[in-house]
Amino acid sequence: MTVNALESGQRTSPNLLYTDIENHLRSSVGDLLSDRCPATAVLARCETDKPYDLELWRTLAADVGAAALLIPEEQGGHGSTAREAAVVLEELGRHIAPVPFLGSAVLATTTLLGAGPGAEVAGLLAALAAGESTGTLGVPLSTAPGSAFPAGVEVTGGGLSGRLTSVADVLVADLLVVPVIGPDGPELHAVRTADPGVTVTPVVSLDLTRPIGDVTLSGAGSTRLAGPDRAEAALRSALLTGAGLLASEQLGIAEWCLASTVGYLKERKQFGRVVGGFQALKHRMADIWEQLVLARAAARYAADTLATGDPDLRVAVSVAQSLCASVAVYAAEECIQLHGGIGMTWEHPAHLYLKRAKADEIALGTPAQHRALLAPLVDLPGPAV
Repeated sequence: MTVNALESGQRTSPNLLYTDIENHLRSSVGDLLSDRCPATAVLARCETDKPYDLELWRTLAADVGAAALLIPEEQGGHGSTAREAAVVLEELGRHIAPVPFLGSAVLATTTLLGAGPGAEVAGLLAALAAGESTGTLGVPLSTAPGSAFPAGVEVTGGGLSGRLTSVADVLVADLLVVPVIGPDGPELHAVRTADPGVTVTPVVSLDLTRPIGDVTLSGAGSTRLAGPDRAEAALRSALLTGAGLLASEQLGIAEWCLASTVGYLKERKQFGRVVGGFQALKHRMADIWEQLVLARAAARYAADTLATGDPDLRVAVSVAQSLCASVAVYAAEECIQLHGGIGMTWEHPAHLYLKRAKADEIALGTPAQHRALLAPLVDLPGPAV
């Protein structure tokens, strides 16, 4: 979109279709995950103390280049857009891949990009882009766009002190981008999780494929990345980007649940008939498909507005999160129910998809929070409190 178009109030039509480049990227990521991340492997990892597949993450980040998608070429990245990152998240959701893409390649990366120029920021981005470092944003995963700047960490005489709770992907991150209340106001700092004064404690998480953790800082050393002039805007932009792209992961979850359920209903027989032939079950599949089509349009629109900087960005993100979060949960619930007894077992991966869908429903703002954000943007009364 050109500046003249924005100034004149004209808007170009969003492109919800996948480009050839996006389809090639999807194929590469999908093939890698199908080969290296089958459901049996994910289930097996959930029973160990190492739920993340770091070898898969290094391949995805460095060899495929997924970690560098949102980083400009002049800063060591690929200079791609949110549309390409959305395609990766669709595939990660479809395979419930236990990799820290959301925390590192989306939240930490976009926060650093908003922190502004500087040698420290450039070095951190280059390391993230090359897959040499894994980062995350030091806020609770449930933090919604538009939330007040976190006040849990302060600058003290000996460094940073405070506590961060329910941080996604922190268990495998070596870099924390931490919102801090400094002497002059909000700041962003880089903290190394291996440094003295930093304690990371695992937390029992509903989503076994994306664990969370608490972080305690006791006089921890840090590098100041941004001051009050940039910190709040950088964090706000990162949370908005994360929420918009999370809709694509939720889309991938719903697509797997529908495909898996349809495949099962075509094979399972009762009373001498394939159960997929019963009209009541056909209607339930049609209902999921109808909602899935709407969710795909909303997720693609959110990714497109993020990529183009469209003025409808905040509306698109809140619409996508309001819809896609609920559709993913609905599709996962139906998946378990329509698989019957096998769907209730640990051995079937359906429960992992439901847990990821429920965790994603809370992440980066619940549907209710996004509807509350959406209401004033479209001149509607907000939900009753």
